[in-house]
Amino acid sequence: MSGILVHPGATIGEGFAPSPYSIVDEDVVIGAHVKIGSFVHVCKGVVLEDGVVIGDHVTICDGAHVGECCSVSDFAVIGKRPTLGPASTAKSGELDGVVLGDHCSVGSHTVLMAGSTFGAGCIIGDNAGVRERCTVGERAVIGRGVTVENDTAIGSRTKIQSGAYITAYVTIEEDVFIAPMVVTTNDNFMGRTQERFAHLRGCTIHRGARVGGGSHILPGIEIGEESFVATGSVVTRDVPPRMLVMGVPARPVREVRSEELLENQ
Repeated sequence: MSGILVHPGATIGEGFAPSPYSIVDEDVVIGAHVKIGSFVHVCKGVVLEDGVVIGDHVTICDGAHVGECCSVSDFAVIGKRPTLGPASTAKSGELDGVVLGDHCSVGSHTVLMAGSTFGAGCIIGDNAGVRERCTVGERAVIGRGVTVENDTAIGSRTKIQSGAYITAYVTIEEDVFIAPMVVTTNDNFMGRTQERFAHLRGCTIHRGARVGGGSHILPGIEIGEESFVATGSVVTRDVPPRMLVMGVPARPVREVRSEELLENQ
């Protein structure tokens, strides 16, 4: 293991395959048949379960837990601690390490912040960012270049496509589809006055809803179960369940056809 620095307090499983110029800190636990690339830093207290594959120039920050057979691509940062500005609305305080469930895939140059958890089988695309205290359900997909801000919940099997922006304090339930470049918002005052803190609220997108590309969703909006928001809509009012809306501002057009509902798939 020429060029590898492994702390004597680390626990290393059989078949460990490191590449040159990598560092493994104290209290790290590495399972069987783990592979790590060059210039990787596995920080204190990290757990890499069996079969994990880590690319080059990756940092796995303190306390992260990476489940079995996960893959992390080049230049990713797993478990970064946030640095908050004086006017930030995010909570401060100590954060646990990132938890990646089994068989997750993390793209190149992706940053996952401390205190967030990802269910088994999640896919997080290249250049995506997920902030602190987020929860992501099993088999969710977070596409290339997506930003997910702090304290957001994303349900299982939900798909968020490339370039979407999910602001803080949003709830997205199971089986939701978010098309590319969708924008969610949570602050009607856009950073002005102290009153905004009393009204800060992200949207809630209920199970099975679909939001078309380039749509904008205003703070606090409820998008009903199995509803459909057409491409380019600006959603200023709550959307009833199973309703198709479109326009600027978005208005109801008709009910979603029965053959399009999840129960009939």
